[in-house]
Amino acid sequence: MAEKAGPSFAALFAALPVAVMLIDPEGRIASANAECEALLNLSERAMVGQPLESVLQPPGEPSRRDNQGFSAFDAEIEIVRGGRVMVDYIEARVPDHDGWRSVTLHTGATSRRMGHSVDRASAARAAIGAAAMLAHEIKNPLSGIRGAAQLLAGDDDGNDELTTLITTEVDRIAALIDRMQDFTDTRPLSLNPENIYPLLDHARRVALAGFARHVTIEERFDPSLPPVMTDRDAMLQVVLNLIKNATEAMIEQADARITLATAYRHGMAVSPAPGRPRQPLPIEICIIDNGPGAPEDIAEHLFDPFVSGKPEGQGLGLALVDKLVRDMGGIVQYAREGSPPQSVFRILLPRGST
Repeated sequence: MAEKAGPSFAALFAALPVAVMLIDPEGRIASANAECEALLNLSERAMVGQPLESVLQPPGEPSRRDNQGFSAFDAEIEIVRGGRVMVDYIEARVPDHDGWRSVTLHTGATSRRMGHSVDRASAARAAIGAAAMLAHEIKNPLSGIRGAAQLLAGDDDGNDELTTLITTEVDRIAALIDRMQDFTDTRPLSLNPENIYPLLDHARRVALAGFARHVTIEERFDPSLPPVMTDRDAMLQVVLNLIKNATEAMIEQADARITLATAYRHGMAVSPAPGRPRQPLPIEICIIDNGPGAPEDIAEHLFDPFVSGKPEGQGLGLALVDKLVRDMGGIVQYAREGSPPQSVFRILLPRGST
């Protein structure tokens, strides 16, 4: 009995859950899928053969949208037939077909993630101020309590067990305060062009030698990635924090696997704040794991201070990651992607000047 043929490319293209158009070398629409028809309220038959600009007004200057690709996030697109829509607009070359491009219009979650980083920065600034004040006010009495416990430990009244408990708990609180002070450090980082691969390899080896001994760590690298503008120590802390976070999420998982991936995203640009010009952030570094992902009720707030999905978490690890990445001029995002779904922490950073 002959095997049943799988779906054709045309069927797969039509069923894609995001709006996609195919543009020919003359800049005319060659095809559009059903999601695109619904988003633009226009049939594929009406679009085919028309210049892209006769259907919608792409964001950015035409000179920036070259054959290498172009991305604009949270862009308000004007539809020529009437109305506007907020999307992530992505143009990409079609490999092995000179002049052909795909145009993808993402609505919803991706745009919200990109826009959320601005709100997150404002929340982080407020939390930094509160954490700095608390750290200063709490550390002084803690040192006094610890000193008194050490004095009591020298007495002969049999209270050594209690004084040891006091000292241990004071040290635990002091360690938490130290983490808060890392989060409140506002000194500028020393940014330099760096080859990211020795740093990622070092982070992988440190993780495998310690907290990630039971995890398989794979690499999926773009060999032509240019230098990235970063602070080496801060970036190492970011990567180790994300690998540790992924490892802890899969602590009871037998097939725990983490992938370190890099890519160069031509045309990737993000506005750091409303009304500010978009900044190119073409360097992509991803820490991907096959764990269960963050609880849905906190997924949109993972990088907010004091938000944690772990029973014993303080909610400072990912907030520190977000702060350090922003201090390096980049952004960090979380998403569940792929089939089966995987957790993706995506860091976007500026290219280093050479």
